[in-house]
Amino acid sequence: MLIGASLKMYFSHARTLEWVSEVGAILASHPAREAVTAFVIPQYPSIPASVERGAGLAVGAQDVAAEDWGAFTGEVSAAVLAELGCRYVEVGHAERRRLFGDTDEVIAAKVHAAMRHGLVPIICVGEAEHVDAAEAASACIEQIRSALSAADAVGADGGFIVAYEPLWAIGAPAPAAPEHIRAVCARLRAELVLGTREARVIYGGSAGPGLLGLIADSVDGLFLGRFAHDPAAVRDILDEVDALTR
Repeated sequence: MLIGASLKMYFSHARTLEWVSEVGAILASHPAREAVTAFVIPQYPSIPASVERGAGLAVGAQDVAAEDWGAFTGEVSAAVLAELGCRYVEVGHAERRRLFGDTDEVIAAKVHAAMRHGLVPIICVGEAEHVDAAEAASACIEQIRSALSAADAVGADGGFIVAYEPLWAIGAPAPAAPEHIRAVCARLRAELVLGTREARVIYGGSAGPGLLGLIADSVDGLFLGRFAHDPAAVRDILDEVDALTR
């Protein structure tokens, strides 16, 4: 079971390290620790210290450059992220598309860059409007195929994670309805089984405690946002994992 949290730009560096230390300690003593791959995605400057302090926590980055090196001011390459100890890279989040203009072509190039350097891309997908599950799944499948297109074109190796985050649920008071999540994610998992890459599907979009038990048969984990800011909420989710795996 994958349980991860993106801290976006909410925490200071000091608060990030407090969170990583607290969650790492919770994970180290929790009975579900062997059943979980836990990860955190902090801001870039906090990555090295998070790798050092987050015992048991894998670390990812919130974005990655499409290029490996060169005159690209402000960008961070997959090579450097891998050098620092990153395992995951978030690609294609709705905020990157909306606020920073990441196109389908840019996202495909970033996914390929991550795979070139042994990082696991977390490909964020989701429908813009609240539509039925069949239409939502079809939209997500097209987004996944597009995101993998550059890597597939050259036969690049590497697994990936799909983070299903309906755009209308991001930042909402509650996640999408469990039956909607289950229907969409079950379809995505069935589609990905037909591919040649190792792939898993996790749910984000206002995910928090109390949700996993309702959708666990259709997902491989949760991608948490603000509901994980309190480490106690992470403990609650680990309790849910423990109950599911007993």
